[in-house]
Amino acid sequence: MSALIRKNILLGVTGGIAAYKAPDLVRRLRERGAEVQVVMSRGAQQFITPMTFQAVSGRPVRTDLWDEAAEASMGHIELARWADLVLIAPTTADTLSKLAAGLAGDLLSTVCLATEAPLVLAPAMNKQMWANPATQSNLEILRARGVQILGPGEGDQACGETGAGRMLEPLEIAEAVTALAGTDGPLSGVSLMITAGPTREPVDPVRFISNRSSGKMGFALAEQAAQMGARVMLVSGPVSLVTPPGVQRVDVETAEQMHQAVHDNIAGVDIFVGAAAVSDYRVAEQADHKIKKTSEHLSLELVRNPDILAWVSSLEPGKRPFTVGFAAETENLEDYARGKLSAKSLDLIAANLVGEGRAFDKDTNALVAYWPEGAEDLGSGSKVELARLLLNLIARHFRNEDA
Repeated sequence: MSALIRKNILLGVTGGIAAYKAPDLVRRLRERGAEVQVVMSRGAQQFITPMTFQAVSGRPVRTDLWDEAAEASMGHIELARWADLVLIAPTTADTLSKLAAGLAGDLLSTVCLATEAPLVLAPAMNKQMWANPATQSNLEILRARGVQILGPGEGDQACGETGAGRMLEPLEIAEAVTALAGTDGPLSGVSLMITAGPTREPVDPVRFISNRSSGKMGFALAEQAAQMGARVMLVSGPVSLVTPPGVQRVDVETAEQMHQAVHDNIAGVDIFVGAAAVSDYRVAEQADHKIKKTSEHLSLELVRNPDILAWVSSLEPGKRPFTVGFAAETENLEDYARGKLSAKSLDLIAANLVGEGRAFDKDTNALVAYWPEGAEDLGSGSKVELARLLLNLIARHFRNEDA
């Protein structure tokens, strides 16, 4: 059953070219059982007509704070109270600045200021506008107030440039809103942190030591966890993957940076899943300049990186989350996985064989889960399917249903 059934969603549409995608978003939200009331800004009406939204939503569209008929009964307050969730898609840079400043100069901004419903924004703008410090400052203000930011994506833009700033596709937004509205998922109300991807340990300004991890498994876990109702933070090494809808992402490069990001955000986390392939070693001293080819041999001194998974697992009771690790092995899968499970005092570990065309940079995988008193073969399949199976298992153990 969809979490949006009988939910009232107020969809704000503002004046960006991505407004043309909003009717499809209305359709997808209604398919999931939601009632959708559209509120359009004046700028949005330059791109698409209110009649279009009335046709797809089945409700009259609101456009004006000074509508005498609607405001005779304080219509903007009625809308604010009616909404279970306020979604603005697209959200322009101008709208972001108004919301951050708490302005209430039109119907949409007034409703946002008057409502107690969660506010979700899907930004859409030119890449330079997105990167502008003023925009990023406004985003920080809004996130600090609990506003959810979906995207943006990267790709070709209407202005002819390519980069970050594209509004997420309607299907992605609808799935993210469904996850955010979920109240009965197996991870509902749970705070979950996932590490994903490789790390890069610099040798000099040109070279680095890394591994073949693509991050696909970790990102699949983040996407599925959000859809299962969790509040998800994804700490990612350098990968070429789009942030899953509804997921908060922190990008890092080195193992030490990943450890610091985990350290800074672990407070209040209920479940930690260490899916990243963290480099065990780093170069003792990074060269300031490119190392030249001057001899037949080159020796590098390597030193141990912090063990992020072991550090999380060693936190004192009350601060330690339910801790899940991954073991990617080329042989003796169960022996090595159980050794890591015991040595790091983990609650559960997911293990898979790698090499010979398996796992790395593939969309499929095969997993076996181990815990101190048992094991479960999750079989083989797509990483998305395996992510959901693993998360259901984690949820049961976290709630002591399978302990």
